[in-house]
Amino acid sequence: YVMSKKVDKYIEEAITNIRGDRELTKELLTDAINWVSKDEARHKEVGVVMAKYVETLQRSNEQIVKLAALVHKKETVNGSTALSDDDKDSLFDLIKKVD
Repeated sequence: YVMSKKVDKYIEEAITNIRGDRELTKELLTDAINWVSKDEARHKEVGVVMAKYVETLQRSNEQIVKLAALVHKKETVNGSTALSDDDKDSLFDLIKKVD
């Protein structure tokens, strides 16, 4: 039960961090798009950076999907709240990436 509360806390923190990172990334990408739209030649200057912003958004989508799968599994495994060692390792890796 205590481990379940701890995992729930980490999941909530990870989701909060992911959402914050996504919001900031979207703002930066929007700013870059607006800057490039004034002169197409600027794309050469920030195109790679813009691609990194999109990659960041894609990674955050993957993190959200993994978290959702873990939460779903946690809630449906024989009515138990136990996570497998692989699930715990996966969750820990996800949390490390978010930090």
